Amino acid sequence: MGSADRRTPFGLLSHLYGDPAMAAIFSAESAVQSWLRTEAALARAQAEVGVLTAADAQAIAAAARLDNIDLDLLWSQARNVGYPILGLVRQISAALDGHASGRVHFGATTQDIMDTGLALQLVQALDLLTERVTEFGDALARQVARHRDTVLAARTHAQQAVPTTLGATLATLLEELRRHRSRLAEARPRIGLISSHGAGGTSAAQGPTASQVRDLLAAELGLTTTAVPWHTARDGVAEFGWLCSTLAGTCARLARNVADLSRTEIGEVHEPAGHHRGASSTMPQKANPIFSEAIIGMAGTAGALSSALVRAQEAGHERSAGEWQIEWEVVPQLAVLAGGALRLAGEIARDLVVDTEAMRRNLAQDGGLLMAEAWMINLAESLGRETAHDLVYTAAREVREGGGALGETVQRLAAERGITVRVEGLEPDSYLGEAGLICDTAVARWEKDEL
Repeated sequence: MGSADRRTPFGLLSHLYGDPAMAAIFSAESAVQSWLRTEAALARAQAEVGVLTAADAQAIAAAARLDNIDLDLLWSQARNVGYPILGLVRQISAALDGHASGRVHFGATTQDIMDTGLALQLVQALDLLTERVTEFGDALARQVARHRDTVLAARTHAQQAVPTTLGATLATLLEELRRHRSRLAEARPRIGLISSHGAGGTSAAQGPTASQVRDLLAAELGLTTTAVPWHTARDGVAEFGWLCSTLAGTCARLARNVADLSRTEIGEVHEPAGHHRGASSTMPQKANPIFSEAIIGMAGTAGALSSALVRAQEAGHERSAGEWQIEWEVVPQLAVLAGGALRLAGEIARDLVVDTEAMRRNLAQDGGLLMAEAWMINLAESLGRETAHDLVYTAAREVREGGGALGETVQRLAAERGITVRVEGLEPDSYLGEAGLICDTAVARWEKDEL
């Protein structure tokens, strides 16, 4: 890759846990190849409408090859010019003889080529993100079905709340991924947008065939055509960044739960084990949730980076004055972080270690206070909700302060008021509401909506 590599800082997080396939999409060679592909397609489109001869277009397309480009020279010239396309065009032209050498990049502007090249990269990235989401979702769907009836404590505000199932907990993530998959598909035509409008966006240099060339160019490259320029309308790029950050955020929700539930005091789920996996250099017993930690780090970074693309939207008039450059730095990082987070989340979901005995033990912690709502609803039939709430609240305080079991304490307090309590359905397995339906629905919707 040449001198560009030596100017790129080493990022440990992406190096260890990023997505190599996504990094390849945004490599220096891939960027240059996307520009070359655009220049070749532009020449062919112009030949179809008579702006170029077929022979010139054929020669240009043949010359627009990566092996004709000296990347070190390209980056050196780009540093001086500010942009790489002038140097790229000169190198393509240098590989041509005669008339064709003066017809490269005819009527186009630098940002047309770079934005169209970016669109090509972004649609590849969207396809890869969709693949990663599907891998993650398929693994998650299997866990939802497998643990449809695996009872554990639901937690609100980090405290035990009511019984639920592991499947129902994971089902909310699965439904979130289903929505993400739809978002990726819906965003594709907005993000994969052709740019071919010339210096000031008016296509004046392209002449009367400008719209035909643009449509032919879009068709050949598999992009969306548009009659309206977007040189400074960067909402599509910002949308891509937002998609990356929100995908990583969903992965972080799984990661946070795994990290929390794998605490020594809880121990309900764990990342897969392996020799020295998550090991400490000083504490031999440690098995840290390293994938979860990496995902949380990537998601936090992605969220911060995506906010920079809002600044890029400030570009004024018909060309930015520095805002565009924000994208050059941020977009590739966002894509690699999102891809990496999805890869790791998929692995966690596939290989998640579940300790059902620990879940059962934890259900019984705190004197059975997990069932406080169930006892309240039971008593509400005869006492009314508020009175029942106060009675169970009093019982819960007694249990916390003096020990004992919630059920026995509630029954005693109720008996003191002359109330006989019905105790059927007051075990965790019997107070799961629609947990099973939630699991079945989430899995069915995921499978039905498969792209």
